[in-house]
Amino acid sequence: MSVDPRNILVINFGQLGDVVLSLPALDAIRQRFPTARITAMIGKPGVPIIEMSGSADSIVGVDRVALRDGPKLVSIGRIVKLVKDVRKSKYDLVIDLHSLSETNVLGLLSGASHRLYAHRPNRSLDFLGNFQPRPPLQDLTRHAVDRYLDVLKPLNINDASRSPHLRTNKKADADVEALLKKENAHSNALLVGLFFGAGHVVRRWPMERYAELADYLIRNHGVRVVVFAGPEERPFVSEAKKVFPPTTIFFDRLTIPQLAAAQARLTLFISNDTGPMHIAAAVGTSVVVMLDRPTPHSFTPVGDQHRVICGADINDITVEQVYKVAHELLASNRTERIFARSEQR
Repeated sequence: MSVDPRNILVINFGQLGDVVLSLPALDAIRQRFPTARITAMIGKPGVPIIEMSGSADSIVGVDRVALRDGPKLVSIGRIVKLVKDVRKSKYDLVIDLHSLSETNVLGLLSGASHRLYAHRPNRSLDFLGNFQPRPPLQDLTRHAVDRYLDVLKPLNINDASRSPHLRTNKKADADVEALLKKENAHSNALLVGLFFGAGHVVRRWPMERYAELADYLIRNHGVRVVVFAGPEERPFVSEAKKVFPPTTIFFDRLTIPQLAAAQARLTLFISNDTGPMHIAAAVGTSVVVMLDRPTPHSFTPVGDQHRVICGADINDITVEQVYKVAHELLASNRTERIFARSEQR
């Protein structure tokens, strides 16, 4: 199907990590249609991700949870307004990267002449899409980045970059520098970030092991450890402060742009399987991620500078295993810094 769109709506109501991993697809759409206006419709938590990526001309943030779980009459009113706003925008191409039944219906109601939807068995309403040829059937064995890029194959988009990239903003950078200064972490300090939270309890490596790892890193490498916590982890911060070394820095009130700015200052970020892990990788920081499964899955960070540690159960992963990998990456990063300083002379 030949298409030359001028006004494109790209929809992705996935979670934070999904939005980060969809950035290569969004960048590829921009490169394929450089003169088109691109609007990204994203679940509200992911809006700052798209803002930092610079891949869209405008962003529509949707509180999907409120639409689904809010008072019926209020939710219906919000849905009606959303549909009216979408129709008013007169999109000529809708690309639904995450492809849920409700977003497929929204694409139909938009009035767009071309609708390209991810082909997800038992999740999407494929008959509402009309783009030919259709994208390949979603293959869950492929990495999420590749699955998003697969949706774009009917647009003759091939060989796109697979690496998500985020740029921090000046205000967030300044905010983080002020916070680090308050913690007496000088500008040349070697910082290692830890994130002990996860969306599900079975994915959480025990906090006590994070604390033991922090102690190893501080004693053996002279680093400053930064523990990050989001809204879900905040209730556990007071407990964490009792078990982590006294020099540990705790950041539990950061916005998403501030989180990205702080992660960009790190030499290494060690985490469970979480959205913040993907943000760290996207700002260029080496990541160690621990998975509660014996083999890696399709949501691992993209790039050779990252490491994945797997266990049949998250509790099977030892502090010694994680420290060994962290030690190797820290040594490698230190070598790169020495060479970089030599080249600048």
